[in-house]
Amino acid sequence: MAESGELELQGVRIADTFAEAFPIKAARLVITADSLRWAQTAATVFCGNATSVIACDLEAAVEAELGPEENPDGRPGVSVLAFGFSAQALGKALQSRVGQCVLTCPGTACFNCLPDCPKDRRVRIGGVLRYFGDGYQQSKLIEGRRYWRIPVMDGEFVCEDEFGTVTGVAGGNLLICGVEAGVTLAAAEAAVDAIRGVRGVALPFPGGIVRSGSKVGSRYPGLKASTNEAWCPTLRGLVSSELPADCHCVYEIVIDGLTAEDVRSAMRRGLHAAAGSAGVGLVSAGNCANARKHSLLPSRSGSS
Repeated sequence: MAESGELELQGVRIADTFAEAFPIKAARLVITADSLRWAQTAATVFCGNATSVIACDLEAAVEAELGPEENPDGRPGVSVLAFGFSAQALGKALQSRVGQCVLTCPGTACFNCLPDCPKDRRVRIGGVLRYFGDGYQQSKLIEGRRYWRIPVMDGEFVCEDEFGTVTGVAGGNLLICGVEAGVTLAAAEAAVDAIRGVRGVALPFPGGIVRSGSKVGSRYPGLKASTNEAWCPTLRGLVSSELPADCHCVYEIVIDGLTAEDVRSAMRRGLHAAAGSAGVGLVSAGNCANARKHSLLPSRSGSS
């Protein structure tokens, strides 16, 4: 039976709570190549060390694989979502990562996937990377969109001049609590698989799963985030624990999206998938009072 303040889904307790989500600037780009293998390689390297804007220049993850018919150059590709605290910070990170991780990768090109963005919300990517061409770069204007052709040793790197940004939503999350690590990880994997069917969302942590859930702030000055002790099983007898007695492992899934509805849809799918997995005792979400007290983030809004 569910306790007071809890709901129940497929026999699993669901905390009657919310995720502390917050606004963030977002971009969507597509990386293409002669083969899906190299598009995936460039996207994977691009998304390296992009788990949390608390400590990284951006949060990023692969959104979807795209067929040739979906891409500007008719080649296979991968769409990537990237998130930063401001358009300026996001643009700087995109310039660096496209330049270091996509320009360098065999046969790739990079395009803006938010073409309807107003001019004042765009950031220049190809228009900055063009200087790598050392004066040999060329531009093409096609249907109002400018592309740069930068000579490289296997031909040309094509990159769109400007990329659109929107105000997205970061920090959607699920805390999946299970009887032991193996079954809890299986439940988290099932939730990730379900969420990855949703366009418009990204799971920025390794494999979409976080074992080191954090709270904002620390007892140590200068440290922006620290372990979320209320959900650590080894600290159950030392702190005010949120863990039920029958749960001995927690994995978190963090979700960023282009819209609040995208994040809600992803959380809903992940919740149902986790609840349908064996060994799960509780599914909750992070919104601890300590995070509010030490918040470094802009104004927050709950997403259910």
